[in-house]
Amino acid sequence: MIEIAERRFLFLLASARPDSNTELLARRAAEQLPADAEQRWLRLAELPLPPFVDARHDAGGGYPPPQGHAATLLEATLWATDLVIASPLYWYSVSADTKLYLDHWAGWLRVPGVDFKARMAGKALWGVTVLTTEDHAPADPLVGTLRLSAEYLKMGWGGVLAGTANKPGQILEDAGALERAKTFFAAG
Repeated sequence: MIEIAERRFLFLLASARPDSNTELLARRAAEQLPADAEQRWLRLAELPLPPFVDARHDAGGGYPPPQGHAATLLEATLWATDLVIASPLYWYSVSADTKLYLDHWAGWLRVPGVDFKARMAGKALWGVTVLTTEDHAPADPLVGTLRLSAEYLKMGWGGVLAGTANKPGQILEDAGALERAKTFFAAG
């Protein structure tokens, strides 16, 4: 088990707008982390990735080391002990930026010398999402995407903190979500 003092949290913000309800909820949860837990916040929209190309079966059959934003995201992903995907619910799943980031994991699994799968094992994956309905069942596909990704890489699964909001800032009116945020990272 990773000691709390050794934890490094990577928050990947995946909303289509800055200061989204999802980001606000993630920041509320992060406020509860111990002061010595390192935090790094990256906005996926500011680190655009190229379309993912499945090159497993191409001649030469491999993936080159990532460059540019992909290298930045790979480095940050491997740095973290805890990855927090903060994605609003878009069409019953993660945002397009989140999906593309996860697609790149398939390539990183095959980059020589990275040992992505082995290095991801034992880390924790968490999710934060906001949707427009108090019934959070429509977020089940988002939860499944993240949970199954964690299981595949033998990561710990911290769960998903979900809230309800529509207009900017409205998450601050969801008392239940704000209360759950206080213990979200402790519960995992």
